[in-house]
Amino acid sequence: MAPYSQEPLPYDFGALEPSIDKMTMEIHYGKHHAGYVSKLNDAVKGTEYEKMALTDIFKNMGNAPDAVRNNGGGHWNHTFFWKAMAPGKGGTPTGAVADAINGQFGSFDGFKEAFGKEAAGRFGSGWAWLVAQDGKLALGSTPNQDNPLMSISDFKGTPLLGLDVWEHAYYLKYQNKRADYVGAFWDIVNWDRVGELMSNSKA
Repeated sequence: MAPYSQEPLPYDFGALEPSIDKMTMEIHYGKHHAGYVSKLNDAVKGTEYEKMALTDIFKNMGNAPDAVRNNGGGHWNHTFFWKAMAPGKGGTPTGAVADAINGQFGSFDGFKEAFGKEAAGRFGSGWAWLVAQDGKLALGSTPNQDNPLMSISDFKGTPLLGLDVWEHAYYLKYQNKRADYVGAFWDIVNWDRVGELMSNSKA
């Protein structure tokens, strides 16, 4: 049995419309994410990584082969991404999340603007992140399928929210308008999960 597998999506493929269309979700989950899992299993077969949790591999990422870095990151990032969104959620965060965002960024609008700059400023393919970092919130981005848990990442922290800004995540609906995709993301963010992660991180 392969060590890594995809978790089922926590909602239907079309559940995030109109922010993310059904066809994009079908291709993104069924082809791209599935491809990372398959290639990751091939890459770890017969190696020391075969029985390791991805988060443990990430701690010593500099020693791992590129195939493990790229596909392991792709698998973890996408699993995280699907849970970061939920139908019927979105809008403005409340409670501790709102207090932390307002305290760190001045306002929710200020936070969205700063997050949008990270997403837009990532040249080529990558991810934009909200993380807990030294007891505070921080924004940054990573290239390709890297993430803030990886020892080799220039931007580190405990991920609270992540947005996939690879073109395959949005091109069918938004073409080259990444900013429109980022704007629509706020309508489906699962702030309850962000709050749970933030509480666990003690941010």
